[in-house]
Amino acid sequence: MEKTVTEAIAYRRSVRVYRDDVELDDKKVRQCLVNASFAPTSSNLQLWEFYHVTDKVTLKALSKACFDQPAAITAKQLVVVVTRKDLWRKRSKANLDYLKKGFGNKAKNVYSTREKFVLNYYGKLIPTLYSEFLGILGGLRFIFFQIVGLFRPVYRQVRKSDMRIVAHKSAGLAAQNFMISMAAIGYDTCPMEGSDTLRVKKVLGLPWGAEINMIIACGVRDEKGVYGPRFRIPFDEVYKKV
Repeated sequence: MEKTVTEAIAYRRSVRVYRDDVELDDKKVRQCLVNASFAPTSSNLQLWEFYHVTDKVTLKALSKACFDQPAAITAKQLVVVVTRKDLWRKRSKANLDYLKKGFGNKAKNVYSTREKFVLNYYGKLIPTLYSEFLGILGGLRFIFFQIVGLFRPVYRQVRKSDMRIVAHKSAGLAAQNFMISMAAIGYDTCPMEGSDTLRVKKVLGLPWGAEINMIIACGVRDEKGVYGPRFRIPFDEVYKKV
């Protein structure tokens, strides 16, 4: 029986050692990745990819790229969450085509005000925010919006580095969906920061524009897989009611 959301969150720990005698069901892990794809994503661009690694040779190569840390070397499977900011044109067009189809592929002068706004968002605003040339356009956007911001509230995260952060935030939300989904069915995970990302990209054959968001070790926890009781700062220190 699957755990509730609250139960899954409480159950989830960063597990560093996995049982060698328990295999994972590929289809169940894949479904958890389907759940990941339903995570919130900035502008619905879905600038992510999920590499579900089950091949033993690839697992070994990725483990080495993760410095053979216990979570990597004992994992039954690995999931590599990848950001693809370089695919913004393709993903924006997919949204635009979907919206036009939903609106009925009308002539431009027939669209409602709301429909025009949404179409312009993907047809004009997204290209304005994501288009880049050696970081120059992002710098110009930043200066322009800072000036506009002197007179009214305005979106200020418009540089190349800002848009990169946006893609990684969305990917992180998807990764959390995945890990909670895994916990709900009794599978364990560990999101690993420690890796040689260039080697990881080489192992997976990723293009230059792809970036590694995180590598998630997957398995069923060994009795020594959780290194200690969960520690959190007292909630009252981080909770601010305004």
